[in-house]
Amino acid sequence: MSKVYLFDWGDTLMVDFPNQSGKMCHWNEVQAVDGAKDVLRVLSQNHSVYVATNAADSSENDIKQAFERVGLDAYISGYFCKSNLGIGKGTAEFFHKIVRELGVDYDSVVMVGDSLDKDIDPAIKAGIEAIWFNHGDQRSEKTKATEINHLSQLCT
Repeated sequence: MSKVYLFDWGDTLMVDFPNQSGKMCHWNEVQAVDGAKDVLRVLSQNHSVYVATNAADSSENDIKQAFERVGLDAYISGYFCKSNLGIGKGTAEFFHKIVRELGVDYDSVVMVGDSLDKDIDPAIKAGIEAIWFNHGDQRSEKTKATEINHLSQLCT
């Protein structure tokens, strides 16, 4: 069955450098997270791949430009952010709006992100499968999400 994958942006698909500020598309240095290009290439062959981000100061076009700079844009079907949804990530309603916008069933959607508070918990509350990209080896006994430590685990 074909799935719709929603990926967080910062520190899930692209490195969020703490010494950079402003819109990522204007940063001096941008970098894809290790394994992101390979995973997106594989997943996009049979599934739809979207970015679902909480970036408040970037428009959909700004986000697309950042992805173009690291060569990930070819695998992305679209971008969901506060500027085009009218709501920030971190609530179940953010994910409800995406599901309505896409016109898909909740059980066909998978959220992949590194933040329990902004990505994983709200997705689960919305009825969406969630995969926690725990690259920092954090501990949580309360999450019901599948846990991965490297993006390549999405293709195994």
